[in-house]
Amino acid sequence: MSKKSRASQSSNRTIIIVALTVLALIAGGAAWISTANSATATAPVITSQRITPLEYQNEFGDGTPHLLIDVRTPKEFASGHIQNAINIPVETLQTRLDEVPGDAPVVVYCRSGNRSASAAQILVENGYQQIYDLGGIKDWVALGMPIQ
Repeated sequence: MSKKSRASQSSNRTIIIVALTVLALIAGGAAWISTANSATATAPVITSQRITPLEYQNEFGDGTPHLLIDVRTPKEFASGHIQNAINIPVETLQTRLDEVPGDAPVVVYCRSGNRSASAAQILVENGYQQIYDLGGIKDWVALGMPIQ
């Protein structure tokens, strides 16, 4: 075999080895990315769940343990609230989390649904897992459901 032919074969082997190495690195990287993505994709994402007044009655109306929080102002709360609700205004919720148990469902509501959404987000961000947003007491009253 000539020197030129051996050099050409050596050069071809080098190209093949480099190409195989690059392919192995790409495949390994793809496998690592896939594993990383599947790990984050399977991690549970905690969010609050919207619940209608009728769903609330079906879920908790039979006395199922839960905490019902009216996140309106004390004045709004005094003007009428859902039975068994406690009043923790959304503005003070972050500093009153010690009043909210972490082992039972928590249902929040306000007047129209905006403050309850904020309250639900605060609870989720602080690790609470069973959060239900009932929305506004206006919807409750519109269905003829009782307030005290």
